[in-house]
Amino acid sequence: MACQSVAAVMDEQALMGLNPNADARYRQRAMAYFEQLKESHDAWEICAESLAKGIYNDDHVKFFCFQVLEHQIKFRHGGLSAAQQQLIRETLMKWLQCQLMSAQPEKPFIRNKAAQVFALTFIMEYLTLWPKFFFDVLTLVGLNPHGVDIYLRTLMAIDGEVVDRDILHSPEETRRNTLIKDAMREQCIPSLVESWFQILQTYQRSHPELTCQCLEVVGAFVSWIDLNLIANDRFVNVLLSQMSVDELREEACDCLFEIINKGMDPVDKTKLVESLCRVLQSAGFFNVEQEDDVDFLAKFSRLVNGMGQSLVLSWTKLIKSGNVKEAAETLQAVEAKVPLMLQLLVHEDDDISANIVGFCYEYLHVLKQLPQLTDQQKTNIEAVMLAIMKKLTYDDEYNFENEGEDEAMFVEYRKQLKMLLDRLAQVSPELLLEAVRRVFTNTMQTWQTSVFMEVEVAIRLLYMLGEALPASHGAHFSGDMAKTNALQDMMRTLVSCGVSGFQHSSVSLEFFETVVRYDKFFLVEPQHIPNVLMAFLDQRGLRHNSPKVRSRVAYLFSRFIKTLHKHMNAFIEDILTRIQDLLELAPPDNGFLAMLTSDDQLFMFETAGVLIVNAECPAERKQALMRSLLAPLMDAFRLLLAKLPRESEEERQAALGDCLSHAIGFVSRTSKAFSNKQTVKQCGCTEVYRECLQTFLPALSCPVQRGALRGSVRSFLHRMIICLEEEVLPFVPAASEHMLKDCEAKDLQEFIPLISQITAKFKRQVSPFLQQVFMPLVLAIFEALARPAEDNDQAAALEKQMLRRSYFCFIQTVTGSGMNEVMANQGAENIERVVFTIVQGAVDFPDPIAQKTCFIILSKLVELWGGKDGMVGFPDFIYKNIVPACFLAPLKPTFDLSDAQTVLTLSECAVTLKMIHLKRGPEFIQFLQQEYLPSLQVSPEISQELCQVLQQPDVKVLKIYIKAFFQRAKL
Repeated sequence: MACQSVAAVMDEQALMGLNPNADARYRQRAMAYFEQLKESHDAWEICAESLAKGIYNDDHVKFFCFQVLEHQIKFRHGGLSAAQQQLIRETLMKWLQCQLMSAQPEKPFIRNKAAQVFALTFIMEYLTLWPKFFFDVLTLVGLNPHGVDIYLRTLMAIDGEVVDRDILHSPEETRRNTLIKDAMREQCIPSLVESWFQILQTYQRSHPELTCQCLEVVGAFVSWIDLNLIANDRFVNVLLSQMSVDELREEACDCLFEIINKGMDPVDKTKLVESLCRVLQSAGFFNVEQEDDVDFLAKFSRLVNGMGQSLVLSWTKLIKSGNVKEAAETLQAVEAKVPLMLQLLVHEDDDISANIVGFCYEYLHVLKQLPQLTDQQKTNIEAVMLAIMKKLTYDDEYNFENEGEDEAMFVEYRKQLKMLLDRLAQVSPELLLEAVRRVFTNTMQTWQTSVFMEVEVAIRLLYMLGEALPASHGAHFSGDMAKTNALQDMMRTLVSCGVSGFQHSSVSLEFFETVVRYDKFFLVEPQHIPNVLMAFLDQRGLRHNSPKVRSRVAYLFSRFIKTLHKHMNAFIEDILTRIQDLLELAPPDNGFLAMLTSDDQLFMFETAGVLIVNAECPAERKQALMRSLLAPLMDAFRLLLAKLPRESEEERQAALGDCLSHAIGFVSRTSKAFSNKQTVKQCGCTEVYRECLQTFLPALSCPVQRGALRGSVRSFLHRMIICLEEEVLPFVPAASEHMLKDCEAKDLQEFIPLISQITAKFKRQVSPFLQQVFMPLVLAIFEALARPAEDNDQAAALEKQMLRRSYFCFIQTVTGSGMNEVMANQGAENIERVVFTIVQGAVDFPDPIAQKTCFIILSKLVELWGGKDGMVGFPDFIYKNIVPACFLAPLKPTFDLSDAQTVLTLSECAVTLKMIHLKRGPEFIQFLQQEYLPSLQVSPEISQELCQVLQQPDVKVLKIYIKAFFQRAKL
């Protein structure tokens, strides 16, 4: 290597920048130096030399040298000379030799990086240049602990590169990895396994950390090597002996788990699991109660889970293949593990329990498939049930007011238990129903003296039955009498035993969740409605001291009322009086903490609306009730709107703007109560909502908080178009005028759907208004699209794209609504300008969604104006602009015919050509053959072919042909 002294050649100042505490200038220099060494043809050799000779003691410099080497191997290996490749091999072996002689091992991060570099070299060279890689390494390392450590780390790095299924590999890498594994199986795996055995035996006592590393290697490699090399008495006995060593037992457990998980013949798998179980049992590992190391038990539980699931898989395969005798023996093996499974499932540590849920779930699935259950199996089912009931219970430490990571983990664990309960219900619904009924009834009898966890879980079980025993549309109280009676009995107890007053938020929430899940119970026994209503309305529900409970109850109350509105007639006015204070708009300056958030209040207003709309009273009464519900909102709105422009602080302006938006949202939400049977008109509420509209519209001209207020009023108008129908029309012109003033692209984009909704709904009725607003709207859009934006402003570009799409959709709505006159009456110059933008949209912007809309519009315009009695001058426009658009758009390089959306655009393009032929006939064919297609250099034969297809009646033929035509044209 061409260097006298490495120290003289390495840039010492740059190396100073490798220290994490170095200042930015040095760090930058170090980065630049790194890039220089990486990219240089031979400067990296300095790093190789310094590693081989151990010149530097600084850990960061050593790591740096390995990184430079790694880059050469990973990205430039093929371009290195044979001598340079040899240099890398020699460097690694010399460095490894230094490790054997060193008193202290390198830092773990350096050893890991070295292992990575060894592994990369192996992958690049094992099949060609270095087939004796492992022989050389093992010969050098022997049983030296520092060397063994690097060897094991290298094996794990090789596993990561060659075997790990979580890493995505290219097809080429996958082929290479397969060849490496095949060569290893043939040449060196027995030697590697022998080395592992020696390491496990030698270092069990003296170096537990090396033994753990070795166990991890065995676990990683066992998935693809011959299992007989590992699953034999000699090896398994070593593993089992390590299950009794505190420092090794967890890794040994993981290793056995990987062995058990190895894919193999079902009969052999059963034999392997059973032999392993016998040894574990005789060694006392099944005595779970005597084990107090929860970390080990979590690993052991995972191992038992793996064994159980393996046996179930073997049983399934044997049943499918019709091997009855072996299947019966395997089922016996499964059953023999159930007592251990139950012990682990019911263990007080949730991690241990969670690790066995998979086996438990699979076992229940097996029972579900059996024609008949034995008494023992029924006992097992009951035991699983009791375990689930016990484990669903909250513990003392659960923090309900401030849920953190532990709480989130318990919620996830509960979901797993719910899956088990649902599976149980499939195996034996009768047993589950009876067990829940027993627990529930006993707990409800003594709820006053019970701890909250027991009461909560009893109600929770009743709630869970609703999904575990499914009924279509929640009809739990009809059909199967046994189930119906049991559920009715439990619901009757729930709502009459007084448990709704239990002083714990978890019980309160569970009570209301369950009442709403089984709301159809009250259709069968409506006498309980008053009691439950009071629970919703007082300190047990909407006025509970926990905000979390109040919030959830607001939503649940709306669901309860929606289901039972027919039974609410006697209580409507009482309910409205009791919730009146919860329906007040909370102004931002009253200093109070509101009982409900504005989101919760939305549900309350919807509930109030449902009560009023479905009341059995005359329309005048409904109108009076609705007015008294909404009038306070109107009054507050007027006051706040007057206040807003006078407010100078931005924060206060935003708070007032929010408050005004909430008022509009609340009124809007009450309108959700109306239906086809109970329209606004039938309920006599038209006038009330017209007044609301009159109150809200002035907000459109408020100079402060414009975006928020416009958005809210616009949403309200959308709602009123549906509810008030033509009564809304007088308000539309003024609203539109305000919304078109000083508007941004986003405002326009959001306004267009409103105009489109009006156009589609009222058609002819709004034709005069549309004719009036059409050009001002179009011009505002043109102006917004023409505004310059920064080149790299992605948000502005996207906003313009969305506005352009909205504009085309608007034109499509107008042309498709049969209102020919709206565009026809805009004057020739304006019409031409608009239609030209449609042609431009079809051709110039690479946006297939917008292009498709443009071709639909062009097709419609040809249909409306392209015939003999169409618009004067339009046929000319067809030939000059529309026909070229149909060819120029698909010929653009951005028109991607492999994209599904673009193919749909091409279909509409074909439909447009078909429509032109329909309206212009032979004249169009002549134009194509004699003028237009020759100008595109299309040969006479292909022109003839295209024109023949165009004249066929079926447009599908044209669509297929056109795609092939442009695919050919683009080659």
